[in-house]
Amino acid sequence: MQKAGAIGVFDSGVGGLSVLRHIREILPNERLIYVADSGHVPYGDKSKEYIEKRSLILTRFLQQQGADAIVIACNTASAAAAATLRSQFSLPIIAMEPAVKPAVAASRNGIVGVLATTGTLASARFAALLERYAGEGEIITQGCPGLVEQVEKGELNSPETRALIERYTAPLLARGADTLILGCTHYPFLADVIAEVVGSNIALVDTGTAVACQLQRRIETELSMRISAGATVEFFTSGDVVAAALTMSVLWGNDVEVMQLPAAFL
Repeated sequence: MQKAGAIGVFDSGVGGLSVLRHIREILPNERLIYVADSGHVPYGDKSKEYIEKRSLILTRFLQQQGADAIVIACNTASAAAAATLRSQFSLPIIAMEPAVKPAVAASRNGIVGVLATTGTLASARFAALLERYAGEGEIITQGCPGLVEQVEKGELNSPETRALIERYTAPLLARGADTLILGCTHYPFLADVIAEVVGSNIALVDTGTAVACQLQRRIETELSMRISAGATVEFFTSGDVVAAALTMSVLWGNDVEVMQLPAAFL
């Protein structure tokens, strides 16, 4: 018997909207439910245990709302909590992973820079990813404290944001990187400014499309008896609703209504 389903997507804040827009492009008829955990942003400086707890809470909320597939639209949460979520939920859990393989393939000189949060770079999952591609190219990592907060404030092209980008990309360019991985879902919203800073000869790699395609495959193979609940998008936040609506409307490209997470999930 067919039943209606939805896709649940969560991030530490608004950055996961960069993934949500790819999902909307590839799966235009799906009901999407997005949670920005802005009351707890950034995840990059939180402990693994803290991120696991928040990820479990948000996944339970999304499941209660009718989600039968979950996308962790956050590199830090993917690294910290994907294994835990998969062990506790039977529904498909799609996680983020910095696009090291396509970046190495795209690089002309084999030197790839990774812009990411400190939490992602310090994770065992990321260490395993680097080890997997060791020898295929030189991978240089750069933590970027503060960039997530700039996107959360909607300051995509402010002097402070540009200064942070200049600071974090300079060491990578100095070591010869010709390809940069945007290793946080917030960073694609800064892609235009990053491109201006590093120059048009530096390739930028975003993993959003690959995640959306993986989600599509998982739905087709594991949820073949479901039907979509309709082409709608619902937005929730654990932070300030007014501030979230302002920033998310800018990033999504049109005005959106944002609802407060119920108290039990804050």
